[in-house]
Amino acid sequence: MAKQAKGLKTLIRLAKFEVDEKRRVLTALQTEEERTLHDILQSEVQLRKEQELAASDAVGIGFMYGAYHRAWMDERQKLFARLGTIRQQIELARDELAEAFRTQKTYEVTQANREKREQEEADRKEQNFLDEVGMTQHRRKTEAAND
Repeated sequence: MAKQAKGLKTLIRLAKFEVDEKRRVLTALQTEEERTLHDILQSEVQLRKEQELAASDAVGIGFMYGAYHRAWMDERQKLFARLGTIRQQIELARDELAEAFRTQKTYEVTQANREKREQEEADRKEQNFLDEVGMTQHRRKTEAAND
């Protein structure tokens, strides 16, 4: 039984390690998502600045705005594609984290149940011993009273 408990404790440690690893992966992906959202926002701010600059100097810079806008649209499309990919990866990482957590909890519940059964067995043996001691004392008192 002790060998089983040791094996189960090892599985619990490994499961906790796996959960921690899955959390780190998820956190990294969420950080990447935030960075991508920041990049999208920054590109939109930059676009507004370029629009204002082009509007104020239609002759000089204004004629180049069309090329800038096409390049900006391409970059924006890439950023949104990256964001979509990251969000898919986040969903997958969440599912994997949830599964790893369920596995860990299964091992922990199994360990707790085993420990409970072992404690109940130890309590039962102790109670049997105490009952035997009590019966022996009672028998001795009864025999001493009869003598």
